[in-house]
Amino acid sequence: VQLQASGGGLVQAGGSLRLSCAASGRTFSLYAMGWFRQAPGKERESVAAINWSGTSTYYADSVKGRFTISRDNALNTVYLQMISLKVEDTAVYYCAAARSGRIGYEYDYWGQGTQVTVSS
Repeated sequence: VQLQASGGGLVQAGGSLRLSCAASGRTFSLYAMGWFRQAPGKERESVAAINWSGTSTYYADSVKGRFTISRDNALNTVYLQMISLKVEDTAVYYCAAARSGRIGYEYDYWGQGTQVTVSS
């Protein structure tokens, strides 16, 4: 499985962005998907996740109420809608896929990152 993240950019604080992660292959609908981020000098952290069917989601406390993860299995794509962005959201964002199909399990595939920069 290959994952291609896109949609990052430069936005002012309070603004919005939508990240997309397109997956290759015909088994996308079986995978759980997650978004992670890594800011300079910090460890990678889990931001959001969604199970294979889209019926279960997870959000880090720092993004609850501001970020929404969703998926379109027909398009092999997972999204991360980000609103009310803060300077501290600045990071490289990565998408990942878990063959387990469930949240909280190891991720098997990783995409390249997309940079999100939030200016004050």
